[in-house]
Amino acid sequence: MELLGLRSLATVCGHPFHLAVMAVGQPGTQARFIDTQIRIGDADLIEAQRASPVANLIDQLFIADLSRERGVPIIGVMGHATGLYRAEQVRELDRLAIEEQGIPGYVLMCRAGAVVFERIRTRWPESRAVTVLCGGGNNAGDGYVVARLALEAGFRVQLIAALDPEALKGDALRAARDWRSLGESAAPEDAEFSGELIVDALLGTGLDRPAEGRFAALIERANASGLPILAIDVPSGLSADTGQALGACIRASLTISFIGRKRGMYTAAAGDWVGELAFDDLGVPDAVYRIFDPDATLLDKAVIADCLPPRSNHTHKGQLGRVLVIGGDHGMSGAPILAGQAALRSGSGLVTLASRGGTAAAAVALQPELMARDVSDPELLQALLEATDVLALGPGLGRSSWSLALWQRAVVSDRVLVLDADGLYWLSEEPVQRSNWVLTPHPGEAARLLGLSVSEVQGDRFAAARALADQYQAVVVLKGWGSLIATPAGEVQACPYGNPAMATAGMGDALTGIIASLIGQGIDMDTAAAVGVVVHALAGDVAARGRRQILASDLIDHLDKVLPA
Repeated sequence: MELLGLRSLATVCGHPFHLAVMAVGQPGTQARFIDTQIRIGDADLIEAQRASPVANLIDQLFIADLSRERGVPIIGVMGHATGLYRAEQVRELDRLAIEEQGIPGYVLMCRAGAVVFERIRTRWPESRAVTVLCGGGNNAGDGYVVARLALEAGFRVQLIAALDPEALKGDALRAARDWRSLGESAAPEDAEFSGELIVDALLGTGLDRPAEGRFAALIERANASGLPILAIDVPSGLSADTGQALGACIRASLTISFIGRKRGMYTAAAGDWVGELAFDDLGVPDAVYRIFDPDATLLDKAVIADCLPPRSNHTHKGQLGRVLVIGGDHGMSGAPILAGQAALRSGSGLVTLASRGGTAAAAVALQPELMARDVSDPELLQALLEATDVLALGPGLGRSSWSLALWQRAVVSDRVLVLDADGLYWLSEEPVQRSNWVLTPHPGEAARLLGLSVSEVQGDRFAAARALADQYQAVVVLKGWGSLIATPAGEVQACPYGNPAMATAGMGDALTGIIASLIGQGIDMDTAAAVGVVVHALAGDVAARGRRQILASDLIDHLDKVLPA
């Protein structure tokens, strides 16, 4: 979603400005990522305003800088903007903000509630009735704050509590009592939902088992209601660490996450549950985020321009890398041709296909800029290996004796290697060790390489990507929704781009060609893998606008819309 940069500023009773923006364009169907940030004034002043009779958001003095909202995460705005954290790390950030920075926990809770309520008003401006589902802990406390703010703003509020509000503790209990001080009480658990939307404040980030009993029942009722659902911090029932539903799980229209981005919401199956994904740091100072490193980082499209500066006027093809694509067994000519085309479109100076059968003739006919060599005799491959900079091994390689012979020769070469498709199959059959290669498995190939099931890989994609990178001492691209790039040092990056229309044959071949091309242009393997994934996903996004399905060739044809001139 693109947002108009126009800000509407209005002073409210001498307090900080309230910023509003207008959304334009039509939102996509896949999960989208939004970044917002509130800036909070003096915490003592905030608490003083609790006694004010003025409604709306006077309780919480804040600036909701929604002009920063857009369809993907903001990167580089603040030091922690790219950090992806485990749930336990976010709890530690919360503790540090309270104990080391002196921000009262209730102030953070009120800030969270204010952000949620403001997003309700901007996301569903016609709504004047809301149903809030509250469970236990601070997640419930956020929900009680939302309910109070909505009541004070004149909304009709129905609150259903899965737990007795008086059984809450600390800040959550205080939030519940502040809500009850307005003369409110919880509706029966089985009451029909009366709101025009639902706020999910049932279960927070600490969930490590399936929701049960009244929690599961409320989750299932909410999903069946057909009403839009805003989830606070994480959809109830979803693992914040892995992105997997642990059982009954809220299917949110919008999820607003606080203080630290939860890593699981950017990969695996999370896209089916989080809906539109927004983040707000609640004004936690940068100093808190400098105390320890996040578990992973989020990629942004800015990396493309950073790594591909304008070319000098005297650039020639010999400086842009020589890529050798190895594959194309009988009946599999399309894959290496797609990889070669992607490499050319990504900026390679020279691209050669090593194949057999009719692949060479087909390649030249389809893309005359490609060079093609028949290596029906695998011995002919050696000369090509010596004349190239980077190898793309696997697209259409096959599983014949000829395929194995080519694979064995290529993997012992000292050239940088990008391994995909049947190249990964042969690696699982004949493990080898190298230090200069990139592996690009989908979950099934990753499972074969690790000796796991696909469900085990998807159950913790971060662990699987790290395990592969460590086991093979390779840069690893674990493909799928929220593709992950892992290095042998344990670093992981997640890609927030891409869409379901890309679920078609040949997409992996195109990615292999893109990454190989970038390496050939002099970009180090770690960076080339990350940039290649972003380029590939963004080209897919551009190609898929208004379309249910695209072809790999469509994506390749749109690379020029993503790559800098």
